[in-house]
Amino acid sequence: MPTTEWQPPRPVKSHAWPMPALGTAIGRGLLGRCPACGKSNLFAGFLRVVGNCKHCAAPLASARADDFPPYIVIMITGHVVVPLLFVTDRMTDLPSWALSAIFLPLTLVLALALLRPVKGGTVGVMVTLDMLKDDPAAL
Repeated sequence: MPTTEWQPPRPVKSHAWPMPALGTAIGRGLLGRCPACGKSNLFAGFLRVVGNCKHCAAPLASARADDFPPYIVIMITGHVVVPLLFVTDRMTDLPSWALSAIFLPLTLVLALALLRPVKGGTVGVMVTLDMLKDDPAAL
């Protein structure tokens, strides 16, 4: 008698909204569009995500990105600014105040410019991988 390995039941959840490929959802999120359909805005403010998509009713606010986007932005900004600062310091004789006048605004602008697209991409990942918060009262 052959032995069979027990497999737990895995119900497949069907959603009322479309589920695109991961790369498509990330790209739509980076552009600030709904990761599910790509037809409406993802953001209601600078970083506030809309509750539900106006076109496909995907629960976008249930994708709680929390602190992950700032970590990614800090990592990207640091990997761009620190090498530039190091190379500039080694190749020129600029005083510290001049380096600060160049690289502090650069760091601020780069971080602010990256924050919204990175959050959109994160929401795209979360919607595609069904990492949505179930408790609507916690929103």
